[in-house]
Amino acid sequence: MYDLIIIGAGSAGLPAGMYASRYKLKNLIIGELPGGALATSHQVENWPGTISASGKAIMDTFAEHALHFGSELLLERVASVTGSLGNFTVTTTTGKTFESKNILLGTGNKYRRLGVPGEERLIGSGVSYCATCDGNFFKNKVLGMVGGGDAAITETLYLSEIAAHVHVLVRGETLRAETVWVDQLKKRDNVTIHYNKKVAEIQGQWNVEGVLFEDGTTLAMNGIFVAIGSDPDTKLIDAFGPEKDATGCIVVDKRQATSVPGIYAAGDVTTNSNKFKQTIMSAAEGCLAANSIHEDLLRGHA
Repeated sequence: MYDLIIIGAGSAGLPAGMYASRYKLKNLIIGELPGGALATSHQVENWPGTISASGKAIMDTFAEHALHFGSELLLERVASVTGSLGNFTVTTTTGKTFESKNILLGTGNKYRRLGVPGEERLIGSGVSYCATCDGNFFKNKVLGMVGGGDAAITETLYLSEIAAHVHVLVRGETLRAETVWVDQLKKRDNVTIHYNKKVAEIQGQWNVEGVLFEDGTTLAMNGIFVAIGSDPDTKLIDAFGPEKDATGCIVVDKRQATSVPGIYAAGDVTTNSNKFKQTIMSAAEGCLAANSIHEDLLRGHA
């Protein structure tokens, strides 16, 4: 029986395991992707204390830290979570089962993909889903931004201060972002808005070189950002009926506890940290959750 099983081996899960281990909680971290989403980033320059490193290198140190203090790490996909406070059962897709007093969900968000040829192959080589994470690698380059909502337009405003030119690629006939953002966007001389443009393929052998549209036209660029939304990955605990907000994020209190006794959540999947989806915020939430679970166990909860 574990004191805590952490689902997700990324920016929230690994720090949570490290802190749980320091509190002498027997814990198991289960995640299909070692390092989570950040591990796929070619370069990271916004992690405090590290000027520049690959996402994988940073997340490898996260894992090393957790393991050093005593966390167990299993690189598998979780299939189901059942039970209740003090007696949860976690089953993996390979049929392994584990019991735990508490659960911490750190599965993050899943960025919506375009689902076109070239996209998966060029992730980290010009295809990105986070301008704040990767924008600085495209200084004075020509970029594309797919999307017409608030996220796409605010990220375009940011990229326009870095890139030589940004092409906004909108599937429909209008931008859906707030007027204040659209007005600012239209003042940028290095931004061009293309309406009724649906990407059919992202082109390039080793790096992004351009895009092919469904109408047969092409546009050259050095990188493309996709901001068509993301969905919090909550499916493993949905059967428990946790409280969520309008966007599907799990509502947690100031201690990272969900509305389900014994289940906590941390990182991009939650409503905390003003939904500022950055590694430093996820790590903080994971550590806070571990602290809260330790306190609850001391109080005899579970």
